[in-house]
Amino acid sequence: MDNLVLIGMPSSGKSTAGVLLAKRIGFGFIDTDLIIQGEQGALLSQIIEREGAEGFLAIEERVNAGIAAMRCVIATGGSVCYLPRAMEHLKKLGTVVYLELSEEEVARRVPDFVRRGVVMRGNISTLKELYAERVPLYEKYADVTVRCDGQTIDETVAAIAAATGFVI
Repeated sequence: MDNLVLIGMPSSGKSTAGVLLAKRIGFGFIDTDLIIQGEQGALLSQIIEREGAEGFLAIEERVNAGIAAMRCVIATGGSVCYLPRAMEHLKKLGTVVYLELSEEEVARRVPDFVRRGVVMRGNISTLKELYAERVPLYEKYADVTVRCDGQTIDETVAAIAAATGFVI
């Protein structure tokens, strides 16, 4: 289906780099977090508060597993890695690109995870625990990994394009 699916930790650049990449390669752009917010009429943090982590993940799985797209850059929420059915669907749609960001850089970019609307499952309560839980899942599903530490957004866009065979 020729799509690029961006996965990674919150603040890794999925939405920001994704929209710029889509413009530069002539693709459409889909942000699944925005779809969820629009459908639910609330911010992610409000949905998580209202539905709980598992309720939010059920919504996120339904939305991501239902995407139909061609020639799009798809920016997913950071917690999509918890959803095997959604990830299997997204892998069928195109190349899954993991935007890798160090734990230290995530901490610098996202000082308040609750306000940001980050799903913390079970006993996970710190960034260190969240990072340790999610990174192996991102690595499992990734077709391509792009390291984003120390890069400007334009450098990240160029790195994604180069890693996936697009010339910009």
